Amino acid sequence: MSTITSRLAAAPISWGVCEVPGWGHQLDADKVLSEMTTLGISATEFGPAGFLPEQAARRAEVLKQHKLQAIGGFFPVILHDPSRNPLEVVAAELDAYEAAGASIMVLAAETGVAGYDQRHVLDAEGWELFGRNLDAVVKAAADKGIQAVVHPHVGTMIETTSDVDRVLNDTAANLCLDTGHLLIGGTDPGLLVRDYAARIGHTHLKDVRTKVARRVQAGEISYTDAVKEGMYVPLGQGDVGIAGIVRDLLDAGYQGWFTMEQDTILTSEPTDEGPVRDVRQSVEFLRHLDAEIGG
Repeated sequence: MSTITSRLAAAPISWGVCEVPGWGHQLDADKVLSEMTTLGISATEFGPAGFLPEQAARRAEVLKQHKLQAIGGFFPVILHDPSRNPLEVVAAELDAYEAAGASIMVLAAETGVAGYDQRHVLDAEGWELFGRNLDAVVKAAADKGIQAVVHPHVGTMIETTSDVDRVLNDTAANLCLDTGHLLIGGTDPGLLVRDYAARIGHTHLKDVRTKVARRVQAGEISYTDAVKEGMYVPLGQGDVGIAGIVRDLLDAGYQGWFTMEQDTILTSEPTDEGPVRDVRQSVEFLRHLDAEIGG
């Protein structure tokens, strides 16, 4: 997996498919997966529960029919609640990942409240439990040959720079480099790559209009409303500096997937080309960048 093009992957959220109740119109899996294949994408994350079959073998078969490799994907889990054992929640999903040949579990540290428009703060005892549970999940995944990475994400327990630092300093977990959520949470994704490239286990490449992102940071609008207002744009058209980040990852020896993941909300079934238009532009951007680097 030496080039960007050979490591292009996608995520169903770029087609508006999301686990949040009331997020928006949800497209059919066959349509989404077919459009991925048409774009020449070779791998995908699973998407939320219900998007693909729950049964592991059937899930793997659906992806095989569309000539897509299973990466694994976004998995929300509560790690800070003493009344819950996250290993019980994770175990069945790890079995499904193993059966499908997936290698990455992208952990979102759920708050326990639906959606991403609220934020919880932990005390020292809460963080200690969080770290213990996270390390236990990482080990359980590793025992099955799967890398569990932490996804800094707006409206989860790992959102701000100080949250990210806690994961890096106090746990053995690697990170999912989500360039959009990191930036919105106050972390410079480019600086994170330069300082901690060895701790990047997976990527979610997003480009962001910082003018809208700053309104989320200031509490002027919710994350969901920011997505509706077009906070995310095709790669190379925003303010994140995606090209430099990808170059730095390659220079540091990153061997994982380059996953295009642009949060999108649909109000209804598209009457035109729909969200695949933006994904196509992101694919073209990364292929052009690949040619520049290779040339």
